[in-house]
Amino acid sequence: MTLREPEIVEIKTPSGPMRTKVLRPADAGTYPGLLFHSEIFQITGPIQRTAAFLAGHGFVVAIPEIYHEFLPAGTVLAYDQSGSDIGNRLKVEKAIHAYDADNKAVLDFLDQHEACTGRIGSFGPCIGGHLTYRAALLPEVSAAACFYPTDLHKHTLGLGMNDDSLARAAEIHGELMMVFGRQDPHVPADGRELIYKTLSASGVNFTWHEVNAAHAFLRDEGLRYDAELFHQLLGITVDFFRRVLGKPK
Repeated sequence: MTLREPEIVEIKTPSGPMRTKVLRPADAGTYPGLLFHSEIFQITGPIQRTAAFLAGHGFVVAIPEIYHEFLPAGTVLAYDQSGSDIGNRLKVEKAIHAYDADNKAVLDFLDQHEACTGRIGSFGPCIGGHLTYRAALLPEVSAAACFYPTDLHKHTLGLGMNDDSLARAAEIHGELMMVFGRQDPHVPADGRELIYKTLSASGVNFTWHEVNAAHAFLRDEGLRYDAELFHQLLGITVDFFRRVLGKPK
């Protein structure tokens, strides 16, 4: 499917307006919605291209700026040490309840969007994978694809570095798709094992994918990008969302 020109909207949140980019198919009709969480660098080129891939398969995709309280609207952090330092600092300066409020605000926006069927999923890599997992704690999210979610096994996301994400796993009533790279130092083998055991013990409906790849293998900039895995795993993701969320109407 071809896409409409991207739309920039400001979504109201308890901590101020949140600039959000919306991508959707050009054809008339209604489509399932996706809350797309970025990496710590916000809405970069690779994030926009991945979102366009998903939107082009029949979804209304909303990408919020996750650090809207701290950075001027439109800020994109560079994929360098300075950008990493800023993004990693802000991820533990923002309170968990603010991340959750942002999730709720985007879900409400999608639910009311003229082109959305009302069936909503969530997607994200890196910190976005963790935020996608937290979105799945909300009843509006029927399907969540979490790519190499950082800090989930360490429960260190947000102000105070003491999140309750895994502890609340039993609250997830939708379906999860969990994807990890075996060579990813941010989510090592013991961390993956903890996540798997916690989801299983909590009765969560999930699928589990481990591949031979480094962290950020979806990002089509830099040496860690794996085009073949991008093709395979994003294809599986589209099939997952279509199965759970339904097709366009």
